[in-house]
Amino acid sequence: MSEIKAIFEGAREHIRKHPQDGIGTAVTYTAVRDGVTCDVRDSHWQLVADEMPDDGGAGLGPDPGVFARAALGSCLAMGYVFWAAHLDVPLHGVAVTVETDYDARGILGVDDAVPPGWSAVRYKVELQSDAPEARLREMVEMADRYSSILDCLRRPLAVTREVVVSPRPRP
Repeated sequence: MSEIKAIFEGAREHIRKHPQDGIGTAVTYTAVRDGVTCDVRDSHWQLVADEMPDDGGAGLGPDPGVFARAALGSCLAMGYVFWAAHLDVPLHGVAVTVETDYDARGILGVDDAVPPGWSAVRYKVELQSDAPEARLREMVEMADRYSSILDCLRRPLAVTREVVVSPRPRP
């Protein structure tokens, strides 16, 4: 935890002194490989997103909902570790379970009154620690307050779209 604390506090101090270094744009590129199987690339990371065969895919990777739940769960779990280190709260284990409710009528365009997105998000935080429960709850509140993915789910964001159409490549 002392190494994580040093990294976290060093990053905080650097951004305090050089706020412009904390501003940027993250870019993820996704291209359909075959059917609905997608190759996803972000920097040196390469992932595969897909649907299960019963849903029209090849089952070669998690579907987008899995990635979204994983993004929230891992962001929260990492945040608890960072904030526990920063606040000197001992942690021996962290687990986060994320549940989302959906209605396929919205996703499939069967009923326009049903939104295609989730209708609810719930998460359960499990902590192993010898610290007093009140201190742990305080740490969780602090970490949740600064969770970037949780924030993206809680507040409206500006979303823009650009469409580029190219002719089909000739054989």
